[in-house]
Amino acid sequence: MTGERTGTILLTGATGYVGGRLLRLLERGGERVRCLARTPEALTRLGANTEVAKGDVLDLQSIRAAMRGVDTAYYLVHSMGSSGSFEREDRIAAQNFATVAREAGVRRIVYLGGLGSGADLSSHLASRQEVGRILRDSGVPTIELRASIVIGSGSLSFEMIRALVERLPVMVTPRWVRTKAQPIAIDDVLDYLVAALEVEVGNGRVFEIGGADQVSYEDLMREYAAQAGLRRLIVPVPLLTTRLSSLWLGLVTPIYARVGQKLIESLPHETVVRDPAALEAFTIRPLGHRDAIARALAEEEQELATTRWSDAVSSAGLGADRYGGARFGRRFVDSRSVHVPVSPAEAFAPIQQIGGETGWYFADGLWHLRGFVDLLAGGVGLRRGRRDPTELTPGATVDFWRVEAVEPDRLLRLRAEMKLPGRAWLQFEVDRDESGSTIQQTAIFDPVGLAGAAYWYGLFPVHSWIFGGMVRAISQAASSGRGDA
Repeated sequence: MTGERTGTILLTGATGYVGGRLLRLLERGGERVRCLARTPEALTRLGANTEVAKGDVLDLQSIRAAMRGVDTAYYLVHSMGSSGSFEREDRIAAQNFATVAREAGVRRIVYLGGLGSGADLSSHLASRQEVGRILRDSGVPTIELRASIVIGSGSLSFEMIRALVERLPVMVTPRWVRTKAQPIAIDDVLDYLVAALEVEVGNGRVFEIGGADQVSYEDLMREYAAQAGLRRLIVPVPLLTTRLSSLWLGLVTPIYARVGQKLIESLPHETVVRDPAALEAFTIRPLGHRDAIARALAEEEQELATTRWSDAVSSAGLGADRYGGARFGRRFVDSRSVHVPVSPAEAFAPIQQIGGETGWYFADGLWHLRGFVDLLAGGVGLRRGRRDPTELTPGATVDFWRVEAVEPDRLLRLRAEMKLPGRAWLQFEVDRDESGSTIQQTAIFDPVGLAGAAYWYGLFPVHSWIFGGMVRAISQAASSGRGDA
């Protein structure tokens, strides 16, 4: 029997990729959660039953207070980004966590580790499995879930595959791209983590979890290319060291070379499920890699439609002063805000009249030039204008944009319909503040291939100047009470 849970769940890694998503699931389930974080201010918009404790698993004393009254503890931390010995840091952190959990009478530890077997495991995989052994040897019943590649927007392995496919029409690849793996969708990983709260564990158990099929990294790259509508040529080469591969990744993907090297060292090892016990102990039936990729891309579209970019950019600590703006998944985001001493309705009025006869409030000559270039390229240009000078509805055209979403006095999102090497949106949000309103303007670009990235970075100074001038002019129009430029 698993026993009845009566205490708090301690969650480490809540600011990370898996932990952040798990936190939302636990909150929806009504669980009492305590997040252990080195930077508590990074955790915002928490549920009513969630608290944050400042602490670091490398500091034994700092985690004792956080562990009081804890029923189940999730261990979702690692030191791959460390500039020193990540194996030593992972070992100390796991020993600290195991010691304090035992002292506090924790009922269960749940740990997410990595698949792989054999005596010649990479330092990364060996360290992940050593952490599992330390936790299991603590005397606290421990469930260790060992996973292969996690497929989901934002996961390290998936973002590496995505960046390679999107940026390189021809990929010269080492032998490790043919190594077998058993990729698993992030939603399935989260289901296992939640189910691990109650599954029978005894004194501790290791479960190998993977998707429905075994495929190679090359298979994953080809499948991503197919679903993204990209044609890619993959050319294998016999020799390409892990050092050269990691430096290459650092140039063409968002992954740092240091982390990339540790990841690549693990890629020659097969990460497939050899023990099917998880399928017997859990009712979860994971997706195959095609469905997992499709779901990741579909969830990105849903997230794009529902994200408040004003919150997303501020929480990431990235603003308009960074060249190229911020990155969210594969998308580039350039956002800026201005305060206006008027109500949200007055602030939104000039936004609602943008385009058509009103124009774009700044550098209209360049907007007309862009429309002319679009016409030459076979696009719609600026000739469509807008049907109503003051009202906007979803689906309405605004020059070479289309209204994707509009909420009176609060939100306008336009989707570009000009010829581009990617997809683009321009969004305006208006919120009331202490002395008036804040207008947040966000340009979002979803590039296709290397041409898309080159387009964004090459024109970023021009776009930044135009969009900056536009939002300032809109604020001036709102402040003066004018409904047009």
